[in-house]
Amino acid sequence: MIDFSLYLITDRHQTAGRPLVEVVEAALSGGVRAVQLREKALTTAELYDLAWELRALTARFDARLFINERIDVALAVEADGVHLGKSSLPVTAARRIAPDLLIGYSSHATGEAAAALAKGADFVTFGPVFPTPSKAAYGEPVGLTPLAEACARLHGPVFALGGVKQATLDQVTATGCRRVALISDILAAADPAAAAEAIRRGLH
Repeated sequence: MIDFSLYLITDRHQTAGRPLVEVVEAALSGGVRAVQLREKALTTAELYDLAWELRALTARFDARLFINERIDVALAVEADGVHLGKSSLPVTAARRIAPDLLIGYSSHATGEAAAALAKGADFVTFGPVFPTPSKAAYGEPVGLTPLAEACARLHGPVFALGGVKQATLDQVTATGCRRVALISDILAAADPAAAAEAIRRGLH
């Protein structure tokens, strides 16, 4: 069950020099209840060690932990789920391997999102909604109108992703979307707990 509306994605390069685990702990204290560990440059051993740290931390806050793409690491640390994308293992294969894991999927169009949900994904992220450096490789932002259409048409949870910040949150919620995924507006904040709490309040 997707029982969270604020989905924090990690990037240890956006913490203003602070330890990632310390910043994530602050975000959890501010109300984040789902974290995706997305650190592609780490070795498998490094990722495994960091995943265990975050598993212990998220468990303490009764929060969900997702591992980006790596089903093996997700299973090894007893994470709640895995997050996949177009270049990852297919959703159907992931579901066969790990039937009990929650599966998120990064989508960039309504049709792609619908297909992922139909194949067994539990939720999708949809974007990039706004311009953002982390999603520049995916081309121009999809914008707010497609986000509204996706939320209206899709039979599953949709998280707005890409350039989502406190400053743009009103535009997102005006589309009918009440779930967001983000990185910098929490991780880079001087007070990650306060930033998380402000976004959570804005969604509700």
